[in-house]
Amino acid sequence: MGESDRGKRGLQASVEGFAHEHIVAGILMKKFQNVSLVDLPLSPYDIIIAFKDEGGEGGEGGWKGRKGGGKGEEIIRAQVKTAKKSISFTGGTRGGIDREYKSGVKEYKQSTSTSDVVIGVLPLENDSYDLYFVPTILIEKLSQKSISIKKVERLKNNYFILRNCKNYDLVVSECEKYGII
Repeated sequence: MGESDRGKRGLQASVEGFAHEHIVAGILMKKFQNVSLVDLPLSPYDIIIAFKDEGGEGGEGGWKGRKGGGKGEEIIRAQVKTAKKSISFTGGTRGGIDREYKSGVKEYKQSTSTSDVVIGVLPLENDSYDLYFVPTILIEKLSQKSISIKKVERLKNNYFILRNCKNYDLVVSECEKYGII
C-alpha cells in the first residue's frame, strides 16, 4: 500500500471522527437541548451536556447520589469515539493523516478526572447511528484500554445510563446486572 493510499485513509478517518462528534452533539441536542461541542483541541472531552439540578429528587430531573447537591446545573463531559467492533478508552495520540503531530500530550486512558462518559458512535446503514454510553466509572472498574461493543450491548442508546453516568452506585449496580462487570 502506497503512502498516498494511507494518507487518504487517514484523512477519511479524521473527517469521520470530526463528523461523528457533530452528529452525536446533534442527536443529544434534540434529546436534551443544552449540548455543546467543546472547541478546545487539547481537551480530553468533546461535548458538554448541561442539565438543571432539580434538588436531588432522583429520576429524570434529579441528581440523587451525586456530589454537590442543591439546585443549579449539572455538567456531563463526554468523549466521542468512533466504534466499529470496539470502543477505545484512550486519547492523547493522533491518528489518520496527522499521525506525526506532536502536541506534548501523552497517551492517557479516560477516567473520572478526564471525562464522565465515553460515547461510542457506531455508524449504521441509512445514515443512522447507535450510541454506546460507557461511564468513566465503569472504565476505571474495568481497567482496560477498550471494550467490545458486544460486551456493552446493554449500554447502546441507554439514555438512563447517560443521565446517571456520574452516580457510582447506580452505574456499578446496572453494569453488574448487565453482566459487564
